[in-house]
Amino acid sequence: MQKNFPHCGQRIAIVGTTGSGKTTLARQLSQKLNIPHIELDALHWEPNWTEASDQVFHARISEALIGNCWVVDGNYSKVRDVIWNRADTVVFLDYSFWLVMGRLLRRTFGRAINQTELWNGNRENIHKSFFNHDSILIWMLKTYQKNRIKYPALFQKSEYKHLSVIHLQSTKATEAWLLSLLNQTQ
Repeated sequence: MQKNFPHCGQRIAIVGTTGSGKTTLARQLSQKLNIPHIELDALHWEPNWTEASDQVFHARISEALIGNCWVVDGNYSKVRDVIWNRADTVVFLDYSFWLVMGRLLRRTFGRAINQTELWNGNRENIHKSFFNHDSILIWMLKTYQKNRIKYPALFQKSEYKHLSVIHLQSTKATEAWLLSLLNQTQ
């Protein structure tokens, strides 16, 4: 039985807790729908893990969102209004704690061991990722439950009523949604 999903537009924002798979899903959508992918982390992080100024970050995002179709991934609240006011669809990846934690552990460990370059020469390392107060794992622990409460509340706000919200709570639901998109575009 195929589940009916809300309409998906061509200006899509993907949100969810760190490690939930936002970038992976955005890349898949970008390829399937043949639209540009905008990764907020790439616009936010300067070399040496330095954050871009708010003004620079806003300017980069405004420029990236000029087109009529795109998929953007990330949770930066300081630019949410810029993105969501232009978006027609928000996809909320709301997976179980253990799924997200497992993905984040594998991803972080793999990137640190392989010294995978992320954005502007930045790489994760074992110490910063696992044994530091700036750890991405600690960030996930701090924000997981907050995001599960925050996003549904944001979706109810009048300024976001124009958005089609797709709330995905399992990888199976995400796969079904992607399949439904493929069927719509064929």
